[in-house]
Amino acid sequence: MDPFDADAGGLLRQPKAVWATAGASVVAFMGIGLVDPILPSIAKGLDASAGQVSLLFTSYFLITALAMLVTGFVSSRIGGRKTLLLGLAFVVVFAGLAGTSDTVGQLVGYRAGWGLGNALFVSTALAVIVGAAAGGSAAAILLYESALGLGMACGPLLGALLGDASWRYPFFGTAFLMAIGFLCITVFLKEQPKPARKTSLLDPIRALGHGGLASAAVSAFFYNYTFFTVLAFTPFVLNMTPYKSGAVFFAWGVLLAVFSVLVAPRMQRRFGSLKVLGGSLVLLAADVLVLGYGNHTAAIVCTILSGAFIGVNNTVYTELALGVSDAPRPVASAGYNFVRWFAAAAAPYFAPKIEEWTDIRIPFVVAAVTALLGAVVVVVRRRALTLPHSRLRSSGGTPIAEELEPKHASEDSVTVFAN
Repeated sequence: MDPFDADAGGLLRQPKAVWATAGASVVAFMGIGLVDPILPSIAKGLDASAGQVSLLFTSYFLITALAMLVTGFVSSRIGGRKTLLLGLAFVVVFAGLAGTSDTVGQLVGYRAGWGLGNALFVSTALAVIVGAAAGGSAAAILLYESALGLGMACGPLLGALLGDASWRYPFFGTAFLMAIGFLCITVFLKEQPKPARKTSLLDPIRALGHGGLASAAVSAFFYNYTFFTVLAFTPFVLNMTPYKSGAVFFAWGVLLAVFSVLVAPRMQRRFGSLKVLGGSLVLLAADVLVLGYGNHTAAIVCTILSGAFIGVNNTVYTELALGVSDAPRPVASAGYNFVRWFAAAAAPYFAPKIEEWTDIRIPFVVAAVTALLGAVVVVVRRRALTLPHSRLRSSGGTPIAEELEPKHASEDSVTVFAN
């Protein structure tokens, strides 16, 4: 089925509940890169160092990592709709409070609360979209991936447009948009069936006992360190106005979206998932090295180009996490995300520290090394990542979409965050 076929109930003909959830997902993903172009402005406005301001990412993703053990526990007990609304409510409150911050400590704390809300929301959004979508899950997955890419692209742009007047306005703007999303989901989305089995807090940890899933998580941990060095540290290296920095990261997000949704599946069909992933990680390592050692123009080009490699990696890693083990998808994904998001918390903290201890180039050397370590794990553990009972389908193009039919959404309640 062509997911764009309107007559087949594809991407262009979805219920209002699906569009409401997808629209809120765009805003949720915007929150990840929203602060990127205004990091220097926040540092100046609150008289803070680059390391202190980078804690906006650290607190956000540290709470996100820990929340991965909680989201399945919550959604399996109160249902998808209530979990979405709870997450949106947290984001509205804490994003609004972030805009009122007088110190960087307050802002970091409010950003942590925002991370909890975002984790609750986006970890449940895919399952809700799949469960409510018309025309099969292929269209639902494509719509979710499109929302992710659009949000990652538009976040820096919104941050730049509103942040040019004041660094506080992007936070207020996010709170306003998420409040609209809260109202839309309240009106248009009916309650989803609860899973037949409730998820315990320890299930995701137990799932990591599977060699393939543990290998995917460890490789993704190294990759995420590279990813978030680019996202959180590069704005200080570029040292541009919010408008210019926002434009750079908008172009970065566009490449991320295009390569995640359109290019990665085609490359997987032609070369296989593990070859694509290993090659993309090596190219990302080379890219961040040039970013660190090149001139200002090279840094801009390499920042944008990294979006292509990140888009490919995000897609392949998500499919590995959901398909490589025989654990229920929400449990496998929660364990995988629990491991990898710790790197997203670590990179924004350590990159400025490494610069203080050495020079501005070395954080990118470290990021290149971690990308290569991710590739090494893929090569060394390739047998574990291609087990015979794997649910991935090498020729399917969108393996998850082929398996996740709407009737399974209530049973699996898929947990995926930021791909």
